[in-house]
Amino acid sequence: IIFEYHHHNITMASGGAFFRRLLVVIKQTAFEEYSQLKLRGQAPKALRWKRLESRYLSHTQCVENLLAILKANNIAFSCVNRVELDRQHLADVDLVVAVGGDGTVLSAAHFLDHGTIPLLGINSDPMSDEDKIVKKKKSDERRSHGALCAVTAANMQTAVPQILFGGGKLATRARIQCIVKSTFSETRLVPALNDLLIANPSPAAVSRFRMGWLREVDLDVKGGLRDGGGSGLTSARAHSSLTDPQLLPRNQDGTVTRFGGIPFDVENSLNVWSSGMWVSTATGSSAAMAAAGGKQMDIYSSDLQYLIREHMIENVPNKDEVRNLDKGMLKNDQHLHLRWSSQKGRIFIDGSHLMHNLELGDEILIDAKAPPLALYSRID
Repeated sequence: IIFEYHHHNITMASGGAFFRRLLVVIKQTAFEEYSQLKLRGQAPKALRWKRLESRYLSHTQCVENLLAILKANNIAFSCVNRVELDRQHLADVDLVVAVGGDGTVLSAAHFLDHGTIPLLGINSDPMSDEDKIVKKKKSDERRSHGALCAVTAANMQTAVPQILFGGGKLATRARIQCIVKSTFSETRLVPALNDLLIANPSPAAVSRFRMGWLREVDLDVKGGLRDGGGSGLTSARAHSSLTDPQLLPRNQDGTVTRFGGIPFDVENSLNVWSSGMWVSTATGSSAAMAAAGGKQMDIYSSDLQYLIREHMIENVPNKDEVRNLDKGMLKNDQHLHLRWSSQKGRIFIDGSHLMHNLELGDEILIDAKAPPLALYSRID
């Protein structure tokens, strides 16, 4: 839903600005990171230093221009490096500005897990029209696409003041809620704005898990269900089917598991041997999900999408039925359930920087119940 953003606790800043205090999250460029490695003699020899320095200078110029705009409009602000961002920096902040690219926007969004503070992304080194034309060895394809950035270094002189004084296009984006239940703990991961990749830490290893859908039940009314407690599966048949690919992958046994103390019935479950699974929001459906063969969605949809990577289906009588479950939509009132059946696993949240390790027997709940993010979007 696109809306004009109003926050009743915000008082007008000097000059009638809409926001009282900003937090500017600044990307650390590759030039800065590799320069530190160079001092220790650890930088790769194949680096193109002039290219990295050029991008670094473009980024720092964008940051300087942004701070000048904020000062000219009497906006109170503080700055923090992306790698040093912490929840304490969000105290009394009513707008977060991420300067860098899509990765910086995603990193900042992870700290806005309550969805009460809006986020503005500024692409500090955008691709020019010439860069978008493929020219062998002349363009730098590693620049951020800036899909999550409403403003670029090229238009910030006019776009940023408009947003500061109540303009711009602010919309809510759905995010992924992921809860991992281990033997003695239950962990709610930070909301994912783009996607989750759930897989074995080794790309050459098989990712084994049991996938199903959860339906909340009343144990006093629903008869015949067995409480699976922490393990989620109790019968010998269900337990053996987790590791035996020859058994029929469809599960007809009613099984109860709990998340947050709430009992759920695991329905229509099947065993999966694969290279893992993608789960994406509508926002992330144009990224890795689309490249893997998924469907690009309307960015304002509240549904999720899942896709099993390289699903190995063998020796089962209902191959077509199983193959139809390789990918699909997860409506905003549905809950996806996984029980991890490999010795090791990992959940990658919005890329490779943030992850959560899995162990054999861990259960995972995935749905769209995370608080949505208020994100400024480009005005086309």
